[in-house]
Amino acid sequence: MLERLETIYKRYEEIKEELTKNEVISDLEKLKKLSKEQRDLEEVVTEYLKYKEVVKQINEDKELLEDEELKEVAKEELASLEVQEAELLKKLEILLLPKDENDGKNVILEIRGAAGGDEANIFAGDLFRMYQKYAERQNWHIEVTSKEEGSSGGFSQIEFIVKGDNVYSKLKYESGAHRVQRIPATESGGRIHTSTATVIAMPELEDVEIDIKESDIKIDVYRSGGAGGQSVNTTDSAVRMTHIPTGIVVTCQNERSQLQNKEKAFQILKSKLYEETKRKQEESLGMERKSKIGTGDRSEKIRTYNYPQNRVTDHRIGFTINKLDRVMEGELDEIIEALINEDQKRKLEQSNY
Repeated sequence: MLERLETIYKRYEEIKEELTKNEVISDLEKLKKLSKEQRDLEEVVTEYLKYKEVVKQINEDKELLEDEELKEVAKEELASLEVQEAELLKKLEILLLPKDENDGKNVILEIRGAAGGDEANIFAGDLFRMYQKYAERQNWHIEVTSKEEGSSGGFSQIEFIVKGDNVYSKLKYESGAHRVQRIPATESGGRIHTSTATVIAMPELEDVEIDIKESDIKIDVYRSGGAGGQSVNTTDSAVRMTHIPTGIVVTCQNERSQLQNKEKAFQILKSKLYEETKRKQEESLGMERKSKIGTGDRSEKIRTYNYPQNRVTDHRIGFTINKLDRVMEGELDEIIEALINEDQKRKLEQSNY
């Protein structure tokens, strides 16, 4: 690992020197490319330099152990420095783990009411509000692309794009079945019901090469409808796009024109086809991917929201917090941090450092 860190440090220094050259400064593309590479390496280099400084101090203090007057002071310092050394090594191990190429991308989230009828749709609406609040806390932006409102509130289906910095790195763990246990507003007997809503999280892929034949796509246009059957648009601007070979359907109704809705629907379709292709490749290779948190499949039960006990449990990692009221207000940080930490731990166990 230390050899790899030294190689990264040398490359970082090379880039620094390159960025001072006139021929690089005048070449915008090269300047942009090198600046990005420098930013990508910066955190690793910063932590590595801290590590080297700590090791240097440890070696100096070890020499002082021979000095009777400074021996005790050196012992105290050594104990503290060795803790720092271990912490920095752990952090460097994590920083060197392979990065998910999609971590920096926006996310397409799809929520559907599943088992439980009206209550499932209401819960789907609650989940949408939870993600909306979380996005606000992260200074992200949400753009709804399509929705079907439930007859008693919430949504039978809602699809939206979350835009911002490193969105996928945090929301990629949300795919699966979310289960709610509570007394529905419509329940007169006071009994606790269990309902589910499913979530799919996909990276928004703008530059991915997916070969889609025109003959494989069926496009239907219709009039957008708002809440209570109100017309959003007096023209047939909403678009339903069906990929015939896979049966994947995408709808988009939030843009003002049919052309804009077609473009957005096509972009979402590419992301869905990419995810489907990736899933099939993993299945054909027999990849269980033990290092991955969950399968990412819509049917996998990932989390339970127990209202009577104010409890949220993530079943994939056995993590429970008694703060459901705060979680539903968008305070997802504890859960997401626990998932990220477990993901990193599993990857470290499989790494060859």
